[in-house]
Amino acid sequence: MKKILSFLLAALLLFGTALTLGSCGEKKIRIAVPNDATNEARALLLLEANGLIRLDPAAGLLATTRDIIENPYHIEFVEVEAAQLPRTLPDVDYAVINSNYAIPADLNPTKDALAIENSYSAYSNILAVKAGNETSAKTRALVAALSSERVKNFITEHYTGAVIGVVENPGDGFDPTLDYAALAGTTITVAASPEPHAEILAVAAEILAEKNITLKIREFTDYVQPNTVVEEGDVDANYFQHLPYLENFNEEKGTHIVSVLAVHVEPMGIYSKKHIKLDNIKGSE
Repeated sequence: MKKILSFLLAALLLFGTALTLGSCGEKKIRIAVPNDATNEARALLLLEANGLIRLDPAAGLLATTRDIIENPYHIEFVEVEAAQLPRTLPDVDYAVINSNYAIPADLNPTKDALAIENSYSAYSNILAVKAGNETSAKTRALVAALSSERVKNFITEHYTGAVIGVVENPGDGFDPTLDYAALAGTTITVAASPEPHAEILAVAAEILAEKNITLKIREFTDYVQPNTVVEEGDVDANYFQHLPYLENFNEEKGTHIVSVLAVHVEPMGIYSKKHIKLDNIKGSE
């Protein structure tokens, strides 16, 4: 009986080892990527740009692992909820993480990322409202505050390249055509991710406070609730996502949320706790 158990244990160990080996008998490289459609595509495009895979060109900004047509290094992909990606680093070889989740995990995109996006115009993070509210007084006041020189300078100085402001011709933070006296005493509510969105909104809150307008920031750590609360009218706006994600969300959920301002971009990076460079995937350190 003992011999049988020993044989079975050895077989299980051998089988488990085989699952992690590539076709050449080498241990497979495991890479964690976001599991939502647009951010998974973004991660895969970054890996493609670094020569690690090739995607079906027809997949575009909605590519998934099913659209990989060449995987020469036999990479195993682990699809994970975006906010949890930093926690996977001890268990995988690499993880492709957006800056808004890398920064709270003490990962500096400009220092710790082994590779980082250099083309990300499609992924600017936006201020969004429910359709029909694009030109409301609250929206205009918030847009003006986030479009200010003070906000852009904060982004540049505080994040030192980990977050990049994209507002062109920033102003003083106030809309000259808006009746701020009529807004005095009101509250604008915005759903946002904690970092960097809530931090950036805190600067806008200081600007609005000069006109006796309160900016209330509600923090969320997931990608669904911020759009849901805007659609349901519980908050006036949200600030956490890029346009491809919003468009895909509207299509899937039947929501009616629109972008009113592109504020910043968070370059996506490839991180590792086990390797010092990407070349290990190709078989060399």
